[in-house]
Amino acid sequence: MAGNSRRRGSIRKPGSKKGQTVGSGGQGRKALRGRGPTPKAEDRPYHPAAKRKAAAERRESRQRTENAGAQRAGKVRAAVGIDAESELIAGRNPVTEAVRAGVPLRRVLLSAGKATDERVAEVVRTATALGAPLVEISRTDLDHLTDGAVHQGVAIEVPPYEYRDVADLLAAADRSDRPALVVALDGVTDPHNLGAVLRSAGAFGADGLLIPERRSAAVTATAWKVSAGAAARVPVARATNLVRALEQLKDAGCFVVGLDGEGPVGVGELELATEPLVLVTGSEGKGLSRLVRQTCDVVASIPIAQAVESLNAAVATGIALYEIARRR
Repeated sequence: MAGNSRRRGSIRKPGSKKGQTVGSGGQGRKALRGRGPTPKAEDRPYHPAAKRKAAAERRESRQRTENAGAQRAGKVRAAVGIDAESELIAGRNPVTEAVRAGVPLRRVLLSAGKATDERVAEVVRTATALGAPLVEISRTDLDHLTDGAVHQGVAIEVPPYEYRDVADLLAAADRSDRPALVVALDGVTDPHNLGAVLRSAGAFGADGLLIPERRSAAVTATAWKVSAGAAARVPVARATNLVRALEQLKDAGCFVVGLDGEGPVGVGELELATEPLVLVTGSEGKGLSRLVRQTCDVVASIPIAQAVESLNAAVATGIALYEIARRR
């Protein structure tokens, strides 16, 4: 019967409905609370400070990785018995060319199963004949030893590069039936460029390469790798004073030609190409230094499109050597 039912009706739960706010100030009370303190600039994703912080963290991470790799490489060197001053030449072609050129072998490092390659087998036979030890090493350890270079499962330990002097370059030129041709690098600090110049020098019959002792790349494992074995055939001389060494070459009858983008003579029209010659290439950024430029008999240029500011030092040297070889 209506009114006598004991069934309870719906009951509003406490707090189930927002209570009525009083006054206009209450309407925006939540909005007035704000979002808390403003984050630091470096914590805001799109702020330049945050981008700088992220870049710094990436650099630190890379540095930690490199340090860990260097420490691991040091441990592997010690375990294998590689001298601290020794260089490692890695990769089948560079290793084979170095061995064929008679570079002294201290030991051969091989990862498992790589001796089946004919070039590597030749290296193994030579090392065995010379009494150089063969060391089997894991690919991971070889990665650490070669600083992540493409080693193709083989590397050799060789003594530090033995630099020549200017007299050795002149003696090499005297043994040739062509006019002397020496390449000099002024302030080229990238070992990849040095290796590429060595490769071009070997391809176009240069008698040697001249570099300064300071502010210059050295003949390291990287240069060996890029030169594709030319470092074993083209002698490299190191001079305490590059200008003095150039003057010594001039006294021996060589003309000095510098490469510069604003040179008045094109390398294709270089009349001195058939004479005993020293070709000097400067760094990409600064070019020829002032004293070296003053020492040059001629400053030549390579015509290029205006859209390109300059050529890589190794590329410019290769083009100039080709033009000189063509005119000879």
